[in-house]
Amino acid sequence: MTPTRPLVPELIDKRSAVPPDTLDLEHLKLLARLMDSAFEIPGLKLRFGVDSILGLLPGIGDLATSFVSLYILQEAQRRGVSRVTLTRMSINTLIDLMVGSIPLVGDAFDVFWKSNQKNVKLLIQHESTPEARRHRKIGDWFFLALLIAILMTVLAGSLTLTYFIVVSLNRWLSPD
Repeated sequence: MTPTRPLVPELIDKRSAVPPDTLDLEHLKLLARLMDSAFEIPGLKLRFGVDSILGLLPGIGDLATSFVSLYILQEAQRRGVSRVTLTRMSINTLIDLMVGSIPLVGDAFDVFWKSNQKNVKLLIQHESTPEARRHRKIGDWFFLALLIAILMTVLAGSLTLTYFIVVSLNRWLSPD
């Protein structure tokens, strides 16, 4: 007679009842809300997020927040969003990068232009269409790489411009 192994109870994770894509979408909504409208100014009903706060750090803040925007863009591509929607999302991010990199003006702009929430909204609209799940092709990866390369080039240019603006303001304001 061979020895039998003892019975081990099976643990059932109740979270597995929710499809993983739904959890991913909820995480993206939470991330976008954190970046764009996590805080409220009492009495004004004006919401702002971490993007606006980090934008106060010239260059570094824009660099950090742009990686979040690129993550949302990459996640949209992973979920099979069309190239037209990816382009619209990239334009939202591009506007945020270009105007957001201007010291002080860009910080005020970030309070009103909530590109991450706009992009997640576009993703949700895509998910609600019947043909939402399309098969990705190798060309889609190249298209995403092209969009990211364009956005990174604009980011590098805006960081360079920010650097020259800050240096010029420093020279202008500092007594000799």
